[in-house]
Order: sequence, then C-alpha cells, then structure tokens
Amino acid sequence: MKVKIGIAESSRVVELEIDKVEAFEKMLEEEFGRGPGLVWFEDTKDRRVGVPKDRIAFVEIDKEEARPVGFGS
Repeated sequence: MKVKIGIAESSRVVELEIDKVEAFEKMLEEEFGRGPGLVWFEDTKDRRVGVPKDRIAFVEIDKEEARPVGFGS
C-alpha cells in the first residue's frame, strides 16, 4: 500500500510503501500520544524517514485497487 505524508507549510510529500495498514495506523497513533519529537517511518524497502510530529499535516493511505489495463471499458 502507498502512504503519503504531507509536511506542514511545505509542498513536500513523503511517499512510502507499507505492507500492513493496521500496524502502521497503530504505530502512528501511539507515536502521537507520546508528545513532541520525531516519527520514524520505515517502508517495505527498508528506507527510513524521520518527520517532526508537529510538522505532519496529513497522512493518506491509498489502498491499491486493481486498475484496468488497455483501451477497453
């Protein structure tokens, strides 16, 4: 699944690939309950990104659906 994390007052969007949506959502909720600091995200390719909690504007989870291929309807 693709996750997009918007950074406040910036046009920057961090994009990640994750395997387990429920685990990701739970981790995010726990991190925000701990107060200020960084949230570290790790994707399926073992890339890590740290984002200050107070700078996260939104988190969008795109549950990929099968998309048609070709010119047929």
